[in-house]
Amino acid sequence: MPDDTAPRIDTAPRIDTAPRIEPAPRIGAVPARSIEQVFRAEHGRLVATLIRRFGDIDLAEEALGDALVAALQTWPEQGLPPNPGGWLTTTATNRAIDRIRRESTRDARHRQASAQTLTQHDPIAERDRQEEEVGVITDDRLRLIFTCCHPALAPEARVALTLRLLGGLTSTEIAQAFLVPEPTMAQRLTRAKRKIKTAGIPYRVPQAEDLPARLAGVLAVLYLIFNEGYLASSGDQPVRDDLCAEAIRLTRVVRGLLPDEPEVAGLLALMLLTQARRATRVAGGVLVPLDEQDRTAWSRDLIGQGHELVRECLRRNRPGQYQLLAAINAVHTDAPTAADTDWGQIVALYDQLRRVHPSPIVELNRAVAVAELDGPAVGLALVEPLDLAGYHPWHVARADLLRRLDRPQDAAAAYERALGMTENEAERAFLRRKQRELTGR
Repeated sequence: MPDDTAPRIDTAPRIDTAPRIEPAPRIGAVPARSIEQVFRAEHGRLVATLIRRFGDIDLAEEALGDALVAALQTWPEQGLPPNPGGWLTTTATNRAIDRIRRESTRDARHRQASAQTLTQHDPIAERDRQEEEVGVITDDRLRLIFTCCHPALAPEARVALTLRLLGGLTSTEIAQAFLVPEPTMAQRLTRAKRKIKTAGIPYRVPQAEDLPARLAGVLAVLYLIFNEGYLASSGDQPVRDDLCAEAIRLTRVVRGLLPDEPEVAGLLALMLLTQARRATRVAGGVLVPLDEQDRTAWSRDLIGQGHELVRECLRRNRPGQYQLLAAINAVHTDAPTAADTDWGQIVALYDQLRRVHPSPIVELNRAVAVAELDGPAVGLALVEPLDLAGYHPWHVARADLLRRLDRPQDAAAAYERALGMTENEAERAFLRRKQRELTGR
């Protein structure tokens, strides 16, 4: 059965392509791809800095877009500047000030432009200061992450804003991700940004006493993005590598900003250990369950990184949801074969997880592990009472246990229920294969 250990959340996006800039493949002395990579890498920190300086998300995005156009016009002839991020910061700041001045009929904007201009006694010195700040603006990004993931915003808006402002994806790409028309997504993003402004959602990191609860929301958004990438809920791509990579990249950003938060390390470890199995996840268009995967093809580099983070979490001894899920995945990746899996340790970790983060999903995954220790009858007795009839992995787990108990008709019916609840073609192919094994049709 599929090896998912977390609930499926259907509001996550589906991203088909990474953000692209569409000039000719090579412009002058600087490849367009190089400009795109710089812009993508710097986007989150730049937009966060501009929002902090000007207090306006739309203005920050417009100014940064102007800076990109200027880079596309200038860098091919002059080459990459020594500090591309600083160059973009300076240019975007100047473009933002120019925009404010052009809108000087608005008194508030005019006063803002005047105040900003007065701070720039020496334009050259100011430009140098802006370039120096590029390396020390991590707090700006942290504030932006918490703003994007504020609980006052709808879950789908949190995901969209995170991908837009921190990931640098366009409205068109996010619209494709959500499988909605571009105008719909543009309106959704506009409403979310307007709510931030009108509701006075603070652009800051929560106070120490509020941080754990708010951080949990940030991590949930990042895990939701990763989960959808690892097993897409619909579409013709069963696994979306770009979405997984973006979730990992953003989690690394949060990890760099909050290095002492063990749940951030735990989430990154969980993603890395899961992504390590990516190459064996699908074969011939069919989802491959964990016990059938070719473990020699797993990424030892990602597994090593994940295990190191798990060991760090163990040393901190402040267990949480993501740390325990990462530890469970570490046990799986430790076993050279499926038969070598230490199911006793996995059950013990689920016992701890159910105390830290109780949920029916945890109970379901624990029951699957218990079945490996005590047999399918014991596992089925734990699965049946769970109120998860609307959750298709419950039907998959139940079908597998019924199959092992030699109840082929009941198992086939459970597979059929699961088939009717998923649109992932690779998973559907897996379920159909299991049905054929039972029915011979």
